Order: sequence, then structure tokens, then C-alpha cells
Amino acid sequence: MADEFVKGLSLFTGAGLLWMTLAGWYRTSSFESTQQLVEPVTIDLGSAGVFNTLGVTLMDVFFWLALLGPLAFWVLIPAGRQARSAIENRRNA
Repeated sequence: MADEFVKGLSLFTGAGLLWMTLAGWYRTSSFESTQQLVEPVTIDLGSAGVFNTLGVTLMDVFFWLALLGPLAFWVLIPAGRQARSAIENRRNA
């Protein structure tokens, strides 16, 4: 059980750090504004280079990984194991 917690925490912190780094680059127009990290992306992806397009895409990937990764390790996997053991106990009883 502890290894699932550590895996979920690692995903949360690692993906969250990478998302904050990329959001600081692409979603912060001024460090004096109150909308840091949540502004819309200011570059045009149609004319952006490969690395800018990759950075904006990875920013969305890391955001969802930071949200869904811990959910999988903290909720879904333990719930699946509990369901599997309940089914096996019911079969053996």
C-alpha cells in the first residue's frame, strides 16, 4: 500500500513541477499580474515552432497526469484490489 502512495505522490509532484515550469513559460505574460500560470497561451500554435508546440502540448499532458496519476494509484488500484479480493473470498466461501 505504501508503494502506491509513493508512486502517486511522485506523479503528483513531478508532473506538477513540470506543469508549473511550462506554465510559467507559456502562460505568464507578466510577473506583476495576478493571473500567473492560468492565462491563456499567448503564442499562435499555427506559426509556432516545433519546440513551442511540444511545450504547450506537454503542459496539458503534465497537468492531466498530475491530476489523474495520483487518482489511479490512490483510489483506482486499491479499489480494484479490494474488489478482486472480495470476489475471491465470495468464490471460496
